[in-house]
Amino acid sequence: MDVERTPGRRGRVALGPAEDTGPVAAFARRLWELKRAAGDPSYDRMRGEFGALASKSALSAAARGRHLPSWETTWEFVRLLAVGVLGRDETSARLEWRGLWERTREPEPAPRRRPAYWLAAAVALVLVVALVLVFGGVFTGEPAASGDVSEFVGDVTVPDGSPIPAGSRFVKTWELRNAGSVGWIGRYLVRSGSFGSPDECRTPARVPVPYTAPGEQVRISVDVQAPSSPGHCQVYWKMADAEGHLLLPDDRAVFFSVRIVP
Repeated sequence: MDVERTPGRRGRVALGPAEDTGPVAAFARRLWELKRAAGDPSYDRMRGEFGALASKSALSAAARGRHLPSWETTWEFVRLLAVGVLGRDETSARLEWRGLWERTREPEPAPRRRPAYWLAAAVALVLVVALVLVFGGVFTGEPAASGDVSEFVGDVTVPDGSPIPAGSRFVKTWELRNAGSVGWIGRYLVRSGSFGSPDECRTPARVPVPYTAPGEQVRISVDVQAPSSPGHCQVYWKMADAEGHLLLPDDRAVFFSVRIVP
C-alpha cells in the first residue's frame, strides 16, 4: 500500500489500495475514499465517538483490500460516514453500496481447463448416466433446496438503532416472505453471530418459524434480555431445520441492532 505524508498528522498516512489489483481492492479503495471525504476519522473515533457496531479491526481491514468485508461491516462503514457525516440519504446509500458489494463478491469466471480435463469430465458423465440406467434413477440432478427462497419484508418492532433501557426485556419481530416454491415446515431462526459491548443481548438459541406456504408472509419474534450496562448489541439469525442445518446458507442473515441506554 502506498503512503503519503500529511501536514498536521504524525507519521505517514496510507494512500489506500490500488484499484488495478482486483475487484476487492477497488471496493476497498471506494471505502478509503469515503473515509477521506468524511474527514479521515480514525478507526478508534469511528468505534468510540461515532458508535460503530463493527470492531476497529474489522473497519480497518475493510479499507485494506486484502479480503472483502462482510455486508454488515461495510454498512457500518457507510452508515457512519456517508449517512452520518456526509448527510447522504440512508436508503439510496444502502442501495448503492449493497449493489457494489454484491458485484464485488461475485466469483470470477473459472479458468479454461485443458482438453484432458474435459475428456475426464465426459467419461465421468457417461458413468453417471450408466448408473442411473442400471439402478433405476437413484441419482437426481436437482438440489433438495431448489426453489427455496426467503425475502426480507421489514422490521415490525424495534427498528435498528432503537434505544433500549439497560436490563430491560423487549421483543424483536421481523416479517419475511416465502418467495420460493417450497413450503416452510419445521423451521427455525437460529442465532448465528453477534457483537456488542459491554456484554451481549441474551436470547434463545433458536425461535420457531410458523408454517409458511409459498407466496405467504410470516412474522417471527424473539424475546431479548438487554445487557445491564449501556452500550450496544447486534445479533444475527439464519434459517435452519430442526437439526440445525442451515437451509439458505447464502442468504443474508436477519438481525437486530439496538443501543443500550441508562
